[in-house]
Amino acid sequence: MRKTLSRLLEAKVPVVEGESLKDHCTWRIGGPADLFIEPRSVEDIKAAVGILNDCEVPWVVIGRGSNLLFDDQGIRGAVIKLGRSFSQASFDGEKVRGYAGVWIPSLARRSASLGLSGLEHMVGIPGTLGGVVAMNGGSLRQNIGQIVDWVTYMNRDGEVDRLEGSECGFSYRTSCFQDTSKIVLEAQLSLIPSDVQSVREEMVQVLRERKAKFPLSQPNCGSVFSNDPYIHREWGPPGKVIEMCGLKGLRIGDAQVSHRHANFTVNLGNATSQDVRALVRTIRHVVHDVTGCHIPCEVRYVSPDGEVTALHKSL
Repeated sequence: MRKTLSRLLEAKVPVVEGESLKDHCTWRIGGPADLFIEPRSVEDIKAAVGILNDCEVPWVVIGRGSNLLFDDQGIRGAVIKLGRSFSQASFDGEKVRGYAGVWIPSLARRSASLGLSGLEHMVGIPGTLGGVVAMNGGSLRQNIGQIVDWVTYMNRDGEVDRLEGSECGFSYRTSCFQDTSKIVLEAQLSLIPSDVQSVREEMVQVLRERKAKFPLSQPNCGSVFSNDPYIHREWGPPGKVIEMCGLKGLRIGDAQVSHRHANFTVNLGNATSQDVRALVRTIRHVVHDVTGCHIPCEVRYVSPDGEVTALHKSL
């Protein structure tokens, strides 16, 4: 790792050692990353990827970490965070282009101020544009893939290319960017001209409902489990199913099923990844016993070797 660090520093790529990953995710859970890189440009990303690949160091790309569970051991490799340097967005009529680090709630509010509709349902989602595109995130039965024109990405060899929205494989909470072989750099969205006041009023209503339903004051990752079509049809959405199984308030260590919304697992202060994993495992077992179905996870688990996968697939 010392050789890799030296090469990154020689290439003037911003990098530090031993950064705590709990400071870079909304669950506030995770150990240290051997190398933590915050690129200032696409050129920095390309240089970092080239060096890491050449040195055979595993790496993972993150934004705000709002849908991630880092392991207590951290990562024996590198984390590349697309942050402030990738937070610019520009508007041209009803089109908006944004880099991967753009904070989605801010983009939604800015769109509203310009009388553009299409992002109201995302105003309360604590994520960046890159992460939301990769997850095809959204709420209220809507998702961002519905308004994506194109996405610029970098592959794991450092080559930059572009996919049209129809080529991104968007479906419920998934896209072609989830296989970690493509790094979302920028995306263009198509919004709809509307009345400023009506868009703002809808956003206020969305935020009011989220505040009433969700445990926003406690560290969490948002929805832990995703909707399975069969389970939803027969039993209802994940939160309702988990509550029906009597699991609301269930606690393991400092990880707890929220009393406010059963599809949220909150960190009561010192939760570990093992606490969360044990709690999720228990929920899945109980739900299976009651419904005969295995409920899938929306949240992604990042293993110590940098592999990113749906949490339930790592249990």
